[in-house]
Amino acid sequence: MSPSHSHAQLYTQPTFVELFTPKLVTVFREGYGWRDLRADAVSGLTVAVVALPLSMAIAIASGVSPERGLYTAIFGGLIISLIGGSRFQIGGPAGAFIGLVAGVVERHGYDGLALATIIAGLILIAVGLLRAGTYIKYIPFPVTVGFTAGIAVIIAASQIRDLFGLTIAHEPSALLPKLLAIRNALPTVHFPTLGIAILSVVLIVALRRFRPNWPSFLIAISIAAIVCAVFPLDVATVHSRFGAIPGSLPTPALPTFSVEKLKAVLPDGIAIALLGAIESLLSAVVADGMTGRRHRSNCELSAQGVANIVSILFGGICVTGTVARTATNVRAGARGPVSGIFHCAYLLIFLLIGAPLAGYIPLAALGAVLAVVAWNMAEKEEFWSLLRSSRGDAVVLLATFLLTIFVDLITGIGVGVVLSALLFLHRMAESVEIAGGQSSLEDVADDSDTRSHYDAQQATNRDVMVYHISGAFFFGATARVLGVLERVGTPPRLLVLDFKDVPLIDTTAARSLVTFVNKVGRLGTSVVFAAARPTVRRTLNRAGLKPPLVRYSATAREAATMAPQ
Repeated sequence: MSPSHSHAQLYTQPTFVELFTPKLVTVFREGYGWRDLRADAVSGLTVAVVALPLSMAIAIASGVSPERGLYTAIFGGLIISLIGGSRFQIGGPAGAFIGLVAGVVERHGYDGLALATIIAGLILIAVGLLRAGTYIKYIPFPVTVGFTAGIAVIIAASQIRDLFGLTIAHEPSALLPKLLAIRNALPTVHFPTLGIAILSVVLIVALRRFRPNWPSFLIAISIAAIVCAVFPLDVATVHSRFGAIPGSLPTPALPTFSVEKLKAVLPDGIAIALLGAIESLLSAVVADGMTGRRHRSNCELSAQGVANIVSILFGGICVTGTVARTATNVRAGARGPVSGIFHCAYLLIFLLIGAPLAGYIPLAALGAVLAVVAWNMAEKEEFWSLLRSSRGDAVVLLATFLLTIFVDLITGIGVGVVLSALLFLHRMAESVEIAGGQSSLEDVADDSDTRSHYDAQQATNRDVMVYHISGAFFFGATARVLGVLERVGTPPRLLVLDFKDVPLIDTTAARSLVTFVNKVGRLGTSVVFAAARPTVRRTLNRAGLKPPLVRYSATAREAATMAPQ
C-alpha cells in the first residue's frame, strides 16, 4: 500500500455504522478475556455500592419513592452500558436533575414526569441521529459552572427539611417559597434527626479523608441505620415515609397520554433533554480524560434517549451519565461497558433480596449523602476564579447561576449562552484591526514590530490609499471597519483593501461592503481587494463584489499599480 493511499485512508470520514457502533461491540472486537471479566465484575460491584444509596436519595429528593431511583439505575443504566458510545459511562439518576424533576412532579405528578422524560428521550435520539451531539461542546465554561453551582444550591436547599427533621406540611419546589417554608418551620427542629445528619456527614468526610477507597456513603447510612435501630430515636426512615420497598420488578407500562398534558410538559421535556445531553457528554469527557480514550458523542446521546424511554417504561425517572459514578468506575479498574452491566445486576440482586433492609435507612442519612454531593458538585474554585477573571465572564456566570436558582434551569442556560455569544462577538469585533491610509484605530509604539518603514513616494501618492484589515470580518465588526473607511476625507482614485489577514467574512459584512463600494464608486474611486483567501473571495462574489464593480489582486503591492492613469 502506498503512503499516499494510507494517508487518504487515515482521514476518511467515518460511516454511519462506525459512528453508532456501541462501545460494548468495540471492546469485544479488541478481545475480551476472563481477566477483563473479573476486573469488570469487581469495578461493577464498587460502583453499585456507591450507586445504591445515591439512587434512592436522588429519587426521594426528586419527589418520588426510593425504588424508582433503583429502577432508573437498573434499567436505564443497563441500556446506556449496552448501546452507549462511552466505554466507561455509568448511567443512573443524577443529582443535577433533582430540582427539575421535583418541579415537574409537583406540577404534573409522576405521569407528567414520565411523559416529559419520554419526550426528552425522543429528542436525544433525534439529536444523536442528526449528529448534532458535537454542538454541546459549544456551551461556554462559565455557563456550565454557573448552572452546576445553581443546581448544587437547589440540592442543598432540598435536604434541609430532612437534615433538621422539620415538620412542613407541603414543601414547595421553588427555592424562595421553600426557604420561606423552612424559616417558618425552624421551631420544629428535631434534634435526634439533626444528630443523625451530623453523624452521617462526619462519617462521610472522615472516610473520604482517611480511607478514600472505602464506600463512605454506604458505610455512613449503614451506621446511621444501626444507631436508629439500637436507640429509640423516633427518626424518620424510608419505611416510615414511603412504606416497604417492593422486592420485585415492575410491569412495563406507558404513562397516561393526552394532547393537553403533552403541551403542558413539552418545555420540561426539552429541559430534561438539554440537561441530560450536557451531563452525559460531560461525564463521557471526564472518563476520556482519565483513560485517554474517546467516546462517540452522537452514539452516546442516542443511547441516553433510548435509556430514558426504557427507564420510564419500568417505573423509573430521568437517567443520564453520572460523573462521580463514572469516575469511580474508571478508578476501580473497569475495562469496558461490562462493568456497567455488572453494576446494574448487583443493584437488581439487592432489590430482589435486600429491599426490606432499605426501609431502616434514616432519611437524615440520605439527606447527608446529598448534602455532601451538593458540596462536591459546586465547582467552588472555578466559580471564584471566573468571578475574578473578567467582568464579561462574571456577568455570564452570575446570570446563569441566579436564573438557575430563582427561575429555572432552561432559562439560566439559555440566557447564559446568549450572553456568552454576545460577549464572544464583542471580543471578536474588538480584535479586528484596520490600519493604513490616513487613519488607524490605535497608536503604535515606535519600537513595535507592526510599524512599517516610512515610504515618502507612497505617502505623497494621493491617487492610491491602502488599508490593511486583520481579523474575522463579521457583522459585529462591520461598523468598526466601515467607520474608519468612511473617515477618509477626500477619496482617492484607487482604494486598496488588503484582506491577507482576514480568515473569514460573513454575508452581513460583505453586503455592507457593497454599499460602501457603490458609495465611493459614485465619487470616482475604484476599489481593489488584495490577497483575499478563496473562501473570503467567494463570499464577496456572492454578495455582488465582483468585476466590474471591484477588482482583485494577489498582493497589496500589485494592487497599488492599478491606479487609473
